[in-house]
Amino acid sequence: MGVVEAKEPQKPLRLWPGVVIVLLQWVVRFGAGILSPDFIAYGVLAGIVGGAALIGWWLFFSRAGWYERLGVLVLMIAAMAATWPFLDVSISTGAMGFLFPMLVMPGLCLAFVLWALASRRMSVGLQRATLVAAIVLPCLGWTLIRTDGFTGSFDNHLAWRWTATPEQRLLAQGDEFFDSAPGKPVDSVRGEMTTPASALVTPVIPEDPAAASAGKPFDFARDEPATVELDWPGFRGHDRDGVVRGVRINTDWSASPPIQLWRRPIGPGWSSVAVHGDFLYTQEQRGDDEVVAAYRVSTGMPVWKHRDAARFWESNGGAGPRATPTFSGGRLYAFGATGILNALDAADGRVVWSRNVGADSHTKVPEWGFASSPLVFRDGVLGDLVIVAAAGKLVAYEAATGVPRWFGPDGGAGYSSPQLLTIDGVPQILLLDARGANSVAPADGARLWELTVTSSAVSAPIIQPALTQDGDVLVGDGQASGTYSIAVSQGAG
Repeated sequence: MGVVEAKEPQKPLRLWPGVVIVLLQWVVRFGAGILSPDFIAYGVLAGIVGGAALIGWWLFFSRAGWYERLGVLVLMIAAMAATWPFLDVSISTGAMGFLFPMLVMPGLCLAFVLWALASRRMSVGLQRATLVAAIVLPCLGWTLIRTDGFTGSFDNHLAWRWTATPEQRLLAQGDEFFDSAPGKPVDSVRGEMTTPASALVTPVIPEDPAAASAGKPFDFARDEPATVELDWPGFRGHDRDGVVRGVRINTDWSASPPIQLWRRPIGPGWSSVAVHGDFLYTQEQRGDDEVVAAYRVSTGMPVWKHRDAARFWESNGGAGPRATPTFSGGRLYAFGATGILNALDAADGRVVWSRNVGADSHTKVPEWGFASSPLVFRDGVLGDLVIVAAAGKLVAYEAATGVPRWFGPDGGAGYSSPQLLTIDGVPQILLLDARGANSVAPADGARLWELTVTSSAVSAPIIQPALTQDGDVLVGDGQASGTYSIAVSQGAG
């Protein structure tokens, strides 16, 4: 009679590491934002790190059979891949395609650990059936969700997929926001007036204090911005440095809180505002139309809008234009996310000229849209120029006619705006691009100097260069890993 060796019984699953990993993952993922909005990014990272740690535990420390270990990994990957085509496009394309894994991982990890705890005494068949449910259901749940974009701290605006977006709710109200203004506002479409000039709203502009004593009203189109009480001509103010000069603000808001004067919903976009007199200008998206709009500073009432049949959308930032319009010399210069540059009459929105910067410069629409706010360079010898960045390439147009004047060197990717600086007595236009800093002459766009501060060809700087008090230049490297202070001086050539 032969001797039969008894099989050593399989050791029970080592579950406590998985439980600890998921607890830490969830505490950091959803607790970081409670401590501070600045910590939300760490919470998102904890979801990914926790998922990797959980997979590592299951593959190497769980004591499960290798069939089960590899089977779970394959099932997770297959479930996520099978779910992907049914996700809302905002989820499937968000964060350059990484949003779905970031969102699904905490729920997937929790469901899997709960399954491992609950299935220890189940039959093999029931174990496998419940395992499939524990992995597939957390993935399928995200087919019911959309995101309306990120905040700066990586927090997602999540909503049920079937609910109306803020833009859709605004569109459902029609154009009564503009129709409610006194009289009939201008609605210009690529230069075509849909309202007779006699029906235009008469702008109510505050008088020039210096001219008021002489009985002369302020001239909206011709007077210099410096004579206007309210004047913020565009992106980050007069010098694009975010500084308001000649104003003191009471910062004790507990004793003297700011008072809301009015509130008005507008379409989506990343545009800031330009202010001149009682006019506030911005850019927004309304359905399939990219809109440049004017509102009253005093009341918030709409005055006019210009619309182009253009729409830009990507998951991270949502729909709408990315740039801020610029007021100069009675005109408003607005650059849309798909590349349309408009020069509009600032009083009524009528089109003076329009160009497609992408076509002019042979530049494709960047991944996150054209984001450059127009810079108006005023020079008595050269004439006035409107300069925009087609990604990492500067393009200059004659302000009066829209005729292209020059094209700067191509710096690759970039979402910064041109910056006028005078360094060592030399006026120059700076742009941060994929390689670093690029300085060109306003007259012809010829490169004056360049500085390479990054080795990445796909970096996308979104910040502005600046001058320090001692004349050095501050530039970022496009990867948010450093700021450089550099000295620039004239030399031979």
